[in-house]
Amino acid sequence: MGTKTALDNEVTTVGGVLTDLQPLDFHTLGLAGCIDRLTGPFRKHGTAVHWDTPHWGIEIPADCASLLYQSAREALSNAFKYSSAASLTIQLAAVDHGIRLVVADDGTGFDRDAATCGRHHGYGLRLMAVAVQEAGGAVEITSAPGGGTSVTVTLPLD
Repeated sequence: MGTKTALDNEVTTVGGVLTDLQPLDFHTLGLAGCIDRLTGPFRKHGTAVHWDTPHWGIEIPADCASLLYQSAREALSNAFKYSSAASLTIQLAAVDHGIRLVVADDGTGFDRDAATCGRHHGYGLRLMAVAVQEAGGAVEITSAPGGGTSVTVTLPLD
């Protein structure tokens, strides 16, 4: 019988969507810690998770942290459902008067034009883009079949 960790009971997938069963605690865990909890299912499936967080010491307002967390959850859920990635990289970095989140995988990638047709319409990514744009930020999605996917969200902090 295997040993269960606390993480096994905190993050699950519901229809492929990563769901954290615990309340968000940006104060205790920080934004990176909350996002890192979402990577538990990847680790359980053998996906290597790499972090790059050169933003230490920057104050991120709760509304920005929440939007970045939800954006990360959407990008990570899509990677979990569709990418079959062996490696995942998450970056949180300070940029000119803002913060940037990058979620990149080395998975199957997708054709952005074809993603609007058929069963998978990319609604989650579109809703994420609308929310980020309404907050004054920007979303960039780079992907190609066989070339992995990178989702970049940049939000202003002033």
